[in-house]
Amino acid sequence: MGLIAQTLADGLVLGGIYALAAVGFSLIFGVLHVINLSHGILVLMGAYLALIFSEALHIDPLLCLPAVMAVLFCVGYCYQRYLIQHAVDRASINSMLLTFGVALMLQNAMIWLFSPDMKSITPSYAFASFKLGPVNFDAVRVSALIASLVLLSLLAAFLRYSPMGRVIRATAQQTLAARLCGVNVRHVYALTFAVSAAFAGAAGIVIGIILPFSPNDEGTWTLNAFVVVVLGGVGSPAGALIGGLLLGLVSTLTAQYVGPAFPNVTMFLLLVILLLIRPQGLLGNAFSASR
Repeated sequence: MGLIAQTLADGLVLGGIYALAAVGFSLIFGVLHVINLSHGILVLMGAYLALIFSEALHIDPLLCLPAVMAVLFCVGYCYQRYLIQHAVDRASINSMLLTFGVALMLQNAMIWLFSPDMKSITPSYAFASFKLGPVNFDAVRVSALIASLVLLSLLAAFLRYSPMGRVIRATAQQTLAARLCGVNVRHVYALTFAVSAAFAGAAGIVIGIILPFSPNDEGTWTLNAFVVVVLGGVGSPAGALIGGLLLGLVSTLTAQYVGPAFPNVTMFLLLVILLLIRPQGLLGNAFSASR
């Protein structure tokens, strides 16, 4: 019984991280209808920036969240406005090819700058833990889960209650109507991508404090984000959370009771089953965007 409880607890922690890493991918696909194949590299940029800031300033890596998110926000805005938007204007397929090419270039740049070796971010409480009944909790994993849930809640509140969040949702639902109402759609698209990049960077920090990372992991995090979005539903922070928690639980339960080599098999089997039964995801499309 204790082993099951520990496995479920580990799965929930991992699922929260998956959800935070995927929510930006979900937002871009739901609003811009663009599959961002460079999403994983934005996550790793956040991890490496947190490593640099925390070592240079000698502070807790989670305190680097505002600085890292600000940097990735600016990078994401310029990336969408001056590269992706020009590709979309010519043909929608160009955006996928462009983001794939950018991911490859940045991956090689990271290998050149940081080497292909695994890195990790070690906070001062890295080896602290506590027990709650039969379940042992690492302080690092608990802080990572709390940070993920807080950030997801903030994003959901921003989209639901802020004026800009309502503009983003309106643009996703009816782009033409938004243009007729005077909305600068290009600016909204760039702003949405910037928010997505900021949250990808935040996910990189959370990932970096509990898992080792290297430039070669960018494809893994892009793929995980895609699976979470399909499971939970496009464009919804709540859908990303549900999909991430489900994926985390499936991964840990499979690794514990089937074998550590089989989580990916189970993950894609679940994906295929869900696509057959409910292709719009568990929570559907949050925006019901017109095509």
